[in-house]
Amino acid sequence: MKVSKAISIRIREILKEKNITQYRLEKESCIPHATMMDIVNAKRESCNVKTLILIIRTLGITVSEFFDSPIFESEDLNLD
Repeated sequence: MKVSKAISIRIREILKEKNITQYRLEKESCIPHATMMDIVNAKRESCNVKTLILIIRTLGITVSEFFDSPIFESEDLNLD
């Protein structure tokens, strides 16, 4: 699995856990809709670290909490 897909899955998991809509995340983080769509739908090969940290902070969790998921521990995590 590509890293972009893992990030997408993790964001969706947290949105669901916290009962937050993608629209609310966009508005509270001030990330443009098109950018958020690309990240959440894994249409970008990579995500800017600043943008990802902004998303994580807006979700109300730490970077450690975000990456503390089995999805990122996979040996099959593809960086390409």
